[in-house]
Amino acid sequence: MGSFDSKGLSTKKLAEEIERIKKNKLLKNKVVSLADYRSVHHKKSAAHLLVVDDDETTRNVLKRLFEKEGFDVMLASDATELVKVLEDHPPELILLDINLPWVDGFELCKLLKNHEDLKDVPIVFISGRKSEIDKKHAFKLGAHDYLTKPFNIKEITQTVRTLINLHLAK
Repeated sequence: MGSFDSKGLSTKKLAEEIERIKKNKLLKNKVVSLADYRSVHHKKSAAHLLVVDDDETTRNVLKRLFEKEGFDVMLASDATELVKVLEDHPPELILLDINLPWVDGFELCKLLKNHEDLKDVPIVFISGRKSEIDKKHAFKLGAHDYLTKPFNIKEITQTVRTLINLHLAK
């Protein structure tokens, strides 16, 4: 969701209105620069976010939350599904649970950080495990953040936005 100004207009709606006005003005020009043409006709695609959690409810809640925020959300319940998802779309960020069947989140994080194409993708652990040992282990493996369940919606959305912006800026 975009933030709101004093008159209730969201920043997202404001940005859409500015783009509409810009597009209309550009269409009136007989000659338009290639950069302007591309900025109007090539929308920036949504960032891909991958949620890996064995709990279906958690996956669906995070999917709805981040789709409202404008992300393309992919889901996996375990490492096997993660591999299938990665074949189609590399994510800009991975939300990863620890308690997964077969290959736990710690092992999976280590594998992802050792993968040439995925080593720079930010990983945020989301787990019900709250011990300092688990948190330290996650960061040692290369996690960018560690959030506990039940998670705070503002905290998780801010964390994801910040890390994706940093990742895409590289």
